[in-house]
Order: sequence, then C-alpha cells, then structure tokens
Amino acid sequence: MSEVLSVLLYGLVQAAVLLLVALGFSVTFGLSGIPNFAHGGVYILSGFVCWYLLRKLGWPHLLAAAGGVAVAAVVGVLLYWLVIRPVRRLVLAEVIATFAAGVAMLELFRWMGLVTYEFNLPPVVAGSVTLGELAVDAHRLAVVAAAAGLGLLLWWFGRATRTGLALRAMAQEEYTALSLGIREDFMATVSVALGSALAAVAAVLVLPLGLISINLGYDAMLVALALTVVGGTERTAGLVLAALLLGVATVVASVVLGPHWSEVIYLAAIVAVLAVRPSGILGRLKELEERV
Repeated sequence: MSEVLSVLLYGLVQAAVLLLVALGFSVTFGLSGIPNFAHGGVYILSGFVCWYLLRKLGWPHLLAAAGGVAVAAVVGVLLYWLVIRPVRRLVLAEVIATFAAGVAMLELFRWMGLVTYEFNLPPVVAGSVTLGELAVDAHRLAVVAAAAGLGLLLWWFGRATRTGLALRAMAQEEYTALSLGIREDFMATVSVALGSALAAVAAVLVLPLGLISINLGYDAMLVALALTVVGGTERTAGLVLAALLLGVATVVASVVLGPHWSEVIYLAAIVAVLAVRPSGILGRLKELEERV
C-alpha cells in the first residue's frame, strides 16, 4: 500500500512539474495560435538570470526570481517582434523560426560553458513534510500548490479580464475580433510575453529540484508540446488532465522500466492522441493537427 501511495504522491508532484513547465507554451499557443518553440530556451535563460542575480549579485531570492520573470517577459516581446512578426500567419515558418531561436539560446549557453554543477537554485521552501509513512520535500509540495494556483489564475484571466477575453477572441474568430478594434500585434505580443513569463515562473519553481542543465530546455519543449497536444488548447482543464495522466504514467514507467522512459511516454502520447483525437482529450479544434 505504501508503494502505491508513493507512486500516486510523486505522480501528483510530477504532474505539477509538467503543468508548470507546459503552461507558458500552452497559453501562448491557445490564446494567439503562435507555436513558440523557443519556450525551452526562455525557460533555461530565466534559470540562469535568476542564478546570476542570486549568486553573483546577492539579490534576495524573491527579488531574483522576479528579475528572472521580468527578463523573460522582455525576451518574449523581442521574440515576437524580431522573430515571429516577420513570418506571422505562416505556421511552418513560425515553428522553424521560434525553434531556431530556442536552439540558438540553448547552444549559446553551452558555448559559454554554462554546463557545470555550480549552476543550481535553492528551494523556495526548505525542509520536509511527513505524510503518513512518506517524507516529502516541502518544496515539492510548494510546486503542487503553485501549479494549482497558476492554473486557477489563468482560468480566471481568460474568462474574467478584458485582455484575456480579447486574446480568446483573437484565437477563435480572428477577423471578427479585428473588426471590433482588437489590435492583433498588441494582443500577440502580450500572449508571447505572458507565455515567456510563465516559463520563468516554472524555472524558478522546478529547477531547484535539480541542476540548471541545458538539456532540460529541450526536455521542457517536449513536455510542453506533449501536454498541449494531449490536453487540447481550449481548456485549462485539458492541460491539467494531461499533466495528471502523463505525470503518473512517467512515475510508473520510471519505477517499472527505468527513468529514461519518460521521453518515450511523451512521444507515444503525442502520436496516439494525434492519431485518435487530433484536437486533444478535451479539445474542440479540428484543425489542431494542422497547427502542430
């Protein structure tokens, strides 16, 4: 029984990690239709910025985290105007351009030698909590709470704020939204900046669980794509459900088969969902397979 509880608990923690990592990509893609494949690069960039402000400049942890989020948002604005805007509405060109930008960021970090064990972030919450017979890091529980809070906040943002409603209108009926005076470039800029800021929030919360590794940028992109495809782009509930399914599945696969099977789970989920239900488990857009 304790083993089952352990799998379920760590499956929940893994689901929260996956949800945090994927939120930025999914929000940008779902609200503006922009597939920002530079997501992994922004994720790792935010981690390095937070590390530099914290370790080299001596900023307080919370202020360094806020600095990382601010830098990521600015990078998102630059990404839109310098990389995405020139190829806007050319979906394949958007994918190639943003993917190239993301790879360029990650490989620049590798070229700069940012690959040693000194690059790590401290936990947001120290200590551990005992749940029955299981001892769990308090930081992991904080990650679960943060994922739940961000999910609810984004659900509210998309339905109760003028900006969120405008972004949803652009995604659902672009030309009608334009005829009502919604500014396309402004909304798209907000969408990419918001997604980049969410990637930074994920970095601040998730990277303390290990080292700031450049390869994690590529993993983040795969996770984001898997959850977006599996859950669908229209509902936050779809993303949460996908995170829960893949989180538990990867923990079970790690216990039974080994930790290196996580990537196989993500890729298999993408292929299976695109073959059976291209719009995602809770999605409704039939053309999603054309946008991925």
